[in-house]
Amino acid sequence: MKRSSHPRAAMACAVVTVALLGGMGLVTSHAAKAATVEVRMLSHTATGGRGFEPAIVHIHSGDTVHFVAADPGHNVQSLPGMIPQGAEPFAGPMGHDLSVTFSKPGLYGYKCLPHYWMGMVGLVVVEKPVNEQEAKSVSQPGAAGARFRQLFDTLDHG
Repeated sequence: MKRSSHPRAAMACAVVTVALLGGMGLVTSHAAKAATVEVRMLSHTATGGRGFEPAIVHIHSGDTVHFVAADPGHNVQSLPGMIPQGAEPFAGPMGHDLSVTFSKPGLYGYKCLPHYWMGMVGLVVVEKPVNEQEAKSVSQPGAAGARFRQLFDTLDHG
């Protein structure tokens, strides 16, 4: 094949190459890089008691968290005041998995409804926890308050 030094010919060759590589799956978009992270709803965690494992996940915008009902009697739902402004709240049925795709950066606090007061709560951090101060100011019942203080301490200090 004869090569041309003409700029338009070189550009056309580059476009065809990218199109061919894309067709072979060698060129990917951000959407193709979206990840899925698994969080398990458990009656007995490694540290004892009911909880979510892991209790804090860090993801990118467009990623999905798949909440797995590993043990019966649990669900997951977002907490009012603990999601970024304009974000959609989420709630799953008791004893069922739930997948949530997060598109808005910020911090999302969530709970298991029947075990909320016992401290079965967790955090999803999408990009940066831009609404952390607002989330920290939400009043929590029973052991949920102590557990959120632990989670925020871990988030802030590693």
